[in-house]
Amino acid sequence: MCHSNCVRFTVAAVAALLAAGGWAAPAATAGPTVCDYPDCTPGIAPGVVLGAPCDNTTYYVFGVTSWGRLVFCGSPRRYEPRWFRSPPMAGVKDENSSCIQYQNYVAQAPDGLFLTCIAQNAQSLWIRGDT
Repeated sequence: MCHSNCVRFTVAAVAALLAAGGWAAPAATAGPTVCDYPDCTPGIAPGVVLGAPCDNTTYYVFGVTSWGRLVFCGSPRRYEPRWFRSPPMAGVKDENSSCIQYQNYVAQAPDGLFLTCIAQNAQSLWIRGDT
């Protein structure tokens, strides 16, 4: 019969597995960290009405109209944010990474941040699109 020795062995075995990383929860599945097209970009709002008010010009700003037009939530000249036609979109990109082949495109960072490709100081980089 197994009493306290079995309990101690079981506790020790579980502790060893946890310490070695052998018994861990499965990794959470996140969206892509980089993709090249709007259709692999998470968080694009469906059924957006071009010109209608919107509320977030910083994160997850993209939407698509009922007829398939890609739009973004923007606030030009400090007016209330509205849905506008989007420039070409390059999917998911990393902020401050090179975008030399995507001049004047927009993108979304893995965390949802709105990005735009701007050439300045002899570099083309993905920078915040809400500035």
